[in-house]
Amino acid sequence: KESVDKMSECVVFIGRTRSLLSVFEEDAGTLTDYTNQLLQSMQRVFGAQNEMGLATEQLSKQLLEYEKQNFALGKGDEEVISTLQHFAKVVDELNALHTELATQMAERMVFPMVQFREKDLTEISTLKEIFGIASDEHEAAMVKYSRLPKKKENEKVKAEVVSEVAYARRKQHQASMQYYCALNALQYRKRVAMLEPMLGYMHAQMNFFRKGMDLVSKKMDSFLASVSNMTQSIQAQLDTEAESMRLSQRELLSVEDTVYMPDRDRDPVNRTLIQKAGYLNIRNKTGLVTTAWDRLYFFTQGGNLMCQPRGAVAGGMVLDLDNSSVMAVECEDRRYCFQITSPTGKTSLILQAESKKEYEEWICTLNNISRQIYLTDNPEAVAIRLNQTAIQAVTPITSFEKKHEGSPNPERLKTLYLFVHKQGKPKAPEPEDLIAPGTPIQFDIMLPASEFLDQNRAGGRRTNPFGETEEECSADDSLLQQVFVVRFLGSMAVRSGHRPEVIYEAMRQVLAARAIHNIFRTTESHLMVTSSSLRLIDPQTQVTRISFQLQDVTQFAAHQENGRLVGFVVEGRDWGEEQGEPTYSAFVFESNTEGEKICYTISLGKEITEAKKDPEALAQLMKSMPLTTDGKFLLLESEGGNAENGSMPEDLESEA
Repeated sequence: KESVDKMSECVVFIGRTRSLLSVFEEDAGTLTDYTNQLLQSMQRVFGAQNEMGLATEQLSKQLLEYEKQNFALGKGDEEVISTLQHFAKVVDELNALHTELATQMAERMVFPMVQFREKDLTEISTLKEIFGIASDEHEAAMVKYSRLPKKKENEKVKAEVVSEVAYARRKQHQASMQYYCALNALQYRKRVAMLEPMLGYMHAQMNFFRKGMDLVSKKMDSFLASVSNMTQSIQAQLDTEAESMRLSQRELLSVEDTVYMPDRDRDPVNRTLIQKAGYLNIRNKTGLVTTAWDRLYFFTQGGNLMCQPRGAVAGGMVLDLDNSSVMAVECEDRRYCFQITSPTGKTSLILQAESKKEYEEWICTLNNISRQIYLTDNPEAVAIRLNQTAIQAVTPITSFEKKHEGSPNPERLKTLYLFVHKQGKPKAPEPEDLIAPGTPIQFDIMLPASEFLDQNRAGGRRTNPFGETEEECSADDSLLQQVFVVRFLGSMAVRSGHRPEVIYEAMRQVLAARAIHNIFRTTESHLMVTSSSLRLIDPQTQVTRISFQLQDVTQFAAHQENGRLVGFVVEGRDWGEEQGEPTYSAFVFESNTEGEKICYTISLGKEITEAKKDPEALAQLMKSMPLTTDGKFLLLESEGGNAENGSMPEDLESEA
């Protein structure tokens, strides 16, 4: 019964039946093989009356083989198996008596099985071919639709392609419904086909040997009656199921063509999903500059993105989604494309959704999974809560409020913590005290054209993000130069520059605004930390997008739950008011490395700045910290064990 219910659901959800359909087809193939074997045994009984004893013995053994067939949908056949086992026992007892009855066996035993094979199993094979042709036509129509350009669309061509897709889908839907109904009915008919011939066979034997089998008949009457009731019950279930399927077919065939047209979704986007499945186009490289797109079935399972190739019974893992990043991308003039990047940045996938609704739901679902919501006790409730408030993160801590594992000098971190937090831990302020309600948020740092020309006008000077000294590098930066790969998330004005809570609130509001407004795209940059400044550098042009003096950075902190989130507050003053009230701005970034390392580097830069005022303090600081061969502070180790300051750019990027 469970397998029947599953097949009924699959008629409605066609895209999710690929695995279940393969199981049904495998079951039909196994049933065909078994039916042919059973029919051969019956024909041997019919055609070899002189060897009837041997034939019935073989038939008994073949009946017992039904239990060993390992049908993929064998659940629910326990009564059939037990009945066949009982039949096999009776056939063994009547082995010496089966010497006649050719006509009755032909009518009651051989003919029903031949009819089952020639009618039901042949119908399955024919419908399978029709379904395959309809599926191929649908795939061809979808390929043509996927190639529609994003810009300068020809409305006539688009209308023809959309109509072709709708026609192909309707044709495939009709063929699939007929095919699925036949496969579903086969599960009932195979039980009747297994039991009815043996029922007729035993009735024929009892009628022929009535006088000599009074004892046997008394034992068999109740058993045969129960078998008759069983077959009648199965037939009644089949009739009920067939009628239900016919009603479903009529209802589905009466819908409008717009239901089958792509990108005509009427339901709103669900941004709280933690599971998603459906067909996507994936871009594959076929050469150095050439690519190909394949339409495959993708689904999520736990924290993994899975893909099921055509013809496969189960899917395989494509990518681990934990802590991965998902963003919309422009790709080859195709619509609804998005990219998934692993936390290390070494693996990325570009996928294309069928419609805008699917496109947004896939991005939201993958982002929810990336946050590991599925590991919580009630992931659905957590997803809804995150959608309502965009992000309700646990209060983050600064980089100096928890134990620094793997830091170069843990004792120095305690000293730096006291340096930054001289006044102790204040009471938690209200959000309105930290950031004014309605404060606008900037989601990108755009370099003005005039500034870009000024930086590249004289000799094309560019900032070197890998710590290599140039003539333009100041002597103050020579002691500390550290580069981190970061992505700018947003910045906003804040009311306070000396409270770490302001960074936590800025993180919450920036991430909330990105989630609410569906902003997933970020820009990658290189954050260079020196002993005098912070610079955000374009990795392509090596142009400094924005720079801050380290003395103007009043606070910096990393997120407690998401270690890749880091932020800092910069102090400034209004234009023309050097002695006026200071203004503060919070900047939030996502890094490839731990935010703790960035905070530690900024703290070290501040300490170097303070130590420069006293040569003895600077000398003592340099003695207490490891240095590279060129005299710079050794901060972090790359994956290969070399200092980042002395390694090549590729090592820096892989470490980040």
